[in-house]
Amino acid sequence: MSGAASIGEAWRQASRCIGRGEARSLLEMVCACSHADLIAHPERAMSEDQVRHFDALVARREAGEPLAYLLGSAWFAGLEFAVSPAVLIPRPDTEVLVNLAAERAARLPAARIVDLGTGSGIIPIVLSRRCPAAVLTAVDVSAAALEVARGNAARYGAAIRFLEGDWYAPLAGERFDLIVSNPPYIADGDPHLAGDGLPFEPQGALTDHVPGGDGMACLATIIDGAAAHLSPGGWLLMEHGYDQAVKVRERLAAAGFREIASWRDEAGIERVSGGSLGEIADRITG
Repeated sequence: MSGAASIGEAWRQASRCIGRGEARSLLEMVCACSHADLIAHPERAMSEDQVRHFDALVARREAGEPLAYLLGSAWFAGLEFAVSPAVLIPRPDTEVLVNLAAERAARLPAARIVDLGTGSGIIPIVLSRRCPAAVLTAVDVSAAALEVARGNAARYGAAIRFLEGDWYAPLAGERFDLIVSNPPYIADGDPHLAGDGLPFEPQGALTDHVPGGDGMACLATIIDGAAAHLSPGGWLLMEHGYDQAVKVRERLAAAGFREIASWRDEAGIERVSGGSLGEIADRITG
């Protein structure tokens, strides 16, 4: 970037570096302008501070930093959520998990639901809107992530209890109708961690850091600990990697789960697996 003086020139120059749509989004944020302003008034002047800020953001995007972190927000299930490098950027794949949880929660008068590893809080917040009677708890080991999640919950008026701790540690003696989780499941050292903006996302939310492992450590911990925290007939639903469905189903079976199944995302990949536990599973099967 050469320090363009007008919004139109800044847009044109940045579009050659990072693409027209992303350049527009950054410019609209920095200059508090709309798409219509860019079209109708391209000659609008930028202040020196705006030029410096915009050029810096474009350079960071060119270096691979995700657009969502630069904008400070991302969309999920039709809602805009604040994000920061303390949390993963929401992916559409996770809507499969939310939809399955909502279907089951809707069949109970006041479903008790816990989200393990909540990150930005997208899962319990969307569930709070779809299932207003549900009683929601969200757990994360990261205080910084919980700060983001609490802010998002406040924005949407979602009544969620947030607890800091490692998986089930803050939940001693508690039981739930649904346990949901999108835990770290990328194997340590997986080459995918080096691309597509992933180096900028919190690595502890992506991989379990088990040397030579297969990414199953956190999934296994959640499965093995579920029996102590599920009510009779309760369900465990987890998002996992594209090649982990069979292993997750096997682990669920070994832990005594029933109604075990996997569900596919829009790309046809088995993305979520789960099962029920207890004697009255037919309360929320389907």
